[in-house]
Amino acid sequence: MNTSVNRSLLTVAGAPAAALAVWTLAVPLAGTAPAVRTDGGTQTIGPASVAVASLLVGLAGWALLAVLERWTPRPGRAWTIIALAVLALSLTGPFGNAVGVAAALVLALLHLVVAAVLYLGLVRR
Repeated sequence: MNTSVNRSLLTVAGAPAAALAVWTLAVPLAGTAPAVRTDGGTQTIGPASVAVASLLVGLAGWALLAVLERWTPRPGRAWTIIALAVLALSLTGPFGNAVGVAAALVLALLHLVVAAVLYLGLVRR
């Protein structure tokens, strides 16, 4: 495998690892398991959900970057703009549906950490 693929694989694997580290530290410190409101009540966000969601987002970001690298003249810039828009939209979840302030802050921090890892590891300058 070439260096670019290795770096991307490490980045995609690193996003869930970073998110799980934050979840492991933040949940005891916040004193609550993060939960969101759903139509049927509430859903607690556990480590499995954190890992799967971050991995899927990482894979989607990598795939989008690959498409942009093939079809656009400035893929890094296009990817960054799209990534920031997706991050902004994703933050509406924690701030709109979280059960309590502590849950909203933990969930927002998880979103920001995953975004930071993916941005720093995937974007090409």
